[in-house]
Amino acid sequence: MSREAPELVMKGTLASDTRPSARAWLVLALLWVVGFSCYLTRNLLTTMHGSLVAAIPMSDTQFGLLTSVFLWVYALLNPLGGMLADRFSRSVVIIASLFAWSAATLLTEYATTFPQLLALRVIMGISQGCYIPAAGALITDYHRGPTRSLAVAIHLTGLVIGGVASGLGGWLATRHEWSYAFRLVGLASLALGGLVLFLLRDVPREPGSSVPPSGGQPRVRVGEALAHILSSGSVLALTLILTMQSAISWVVIAWMPTYLRENFQLGEGAAGFSATGFLSATQLVCLIASGVWSDRWSQRNMRARLWVPAIGLAIAAPGFWLAGLTGFLFATILALILWGLAVGFMGSNTMPIVCLVFDPRYRATAFGIVNGASAFAGGLAVWGAGALRDLHIDLRQGLTFAGVCSLACAGLYLCVRTVGTKAGDQSTE
Repeated sequence: MSREAPELVMKGTLASDTRPSARAWLVLALLWVVGFSCYLTRNLLTTMHGSLVAAIPMSDTQFGLLTSVFLWVYALLNPLGGMLADRFSRSVVIIASLFAWSAATLLTEYATTFPQLLALRVIMGISQGCYIPAAGALITDYHRGPTRSLAVAIHLTGLVIGGVASGLGGWLATRHEWSYAFRLVGLASLALGGLVLFLLRDVPREPGSSVPPSGGQPRVRVGEALAHILSSGSVLALTLILTMQSAISWVVIAWMPTYLRENFQLGEGAAGFSATGFLSATQLVCLIASGVWSDRWSQRNMRARLWVPAIGLAIAAPGFWLAGLTGFLFATILALILWGLAVGFMGSNTMPIVCLVFDPRYRATAFGIVNGASAFAGGLAVWGAGALRDLHIDLRQGLTFAGVCSLACAGLYLCVRTVGTKAGDQSTE
């Protein structure tokens, strides 16, 4: 199939009716809760450092390795998860992933040694690495027109809020034993799995996506999918964009509380809230706002979904430079707020951009490749920032470099080539 094929088949089919059905919104609601569980369970362990180390002795390097190993395994499994979702069933991949990470969360309660914890983090990385590509593809299967970016944005708010809610783990660990939070969250996630198993279904694949006459699922060949994806220069641009964004975001998550505490004499609670609170609040607002903006603008300009994140990144760059050059607290908080804006603008448009660039048969695989690369870069960045601190290199220099990366990402978005479409997404789906 040529790269133009997906765009040539939709002249009178979906273009005439792109409004999402009630089931499309039900699926989005289900995946919002699943996404919440995904980020709640993955971050739960990082919120209870003191209680966990007291129960299972380990060095700070080992504690950090629990997160890095998760990210690296997660990165490696993203492409495979995408291929499975493209070749078989998106909903089956999602349901299996949910049950797997719920079981891993529950089993963590019984871990008594560091190797056991590490093995469970590997299982967590495997299961969650399969979820994100399948979920993003299923959402865009259901939302094919003027609600696509908004639907993706709504799903991502579940991930963000789940990450924030993981802070309850530390609170529960101080009032009970550290394993209590894993038992509570694991059981709740398993119950959610039962509900999702009953309600979640795939949508019939889009016309023109090599669907057999019987109406069954298209057969996707791995070699064919990889050849199609890797032959596009756009996959390199998107990979570079997301790896730089992930590196910046994970360094902020891992090291910004320490930076604020050491440089501005903030208490541990105030530093932690300032590092994540401003960024997450801005990201939530901007996810929805940019989703609505992008959906409306894309009706007149097919490249709107590329322009919106490019604008957000260009706005964020001066904030990093101001924070790095001045070292003032207000400038650092401003940089976090503007980065939340940029991440929100990117999040609502990443999967819709994949839909503009790649054959519908390979969406989950393509997203898995670029998302996997970004997660791997995030793990390296967390480790690298720690190594730089050991060399007594001030994080302020890293803030200045983050501004350069942000501006470079904005430019790369404008280099992404889309297939030939009319204004809006309707004619492309």
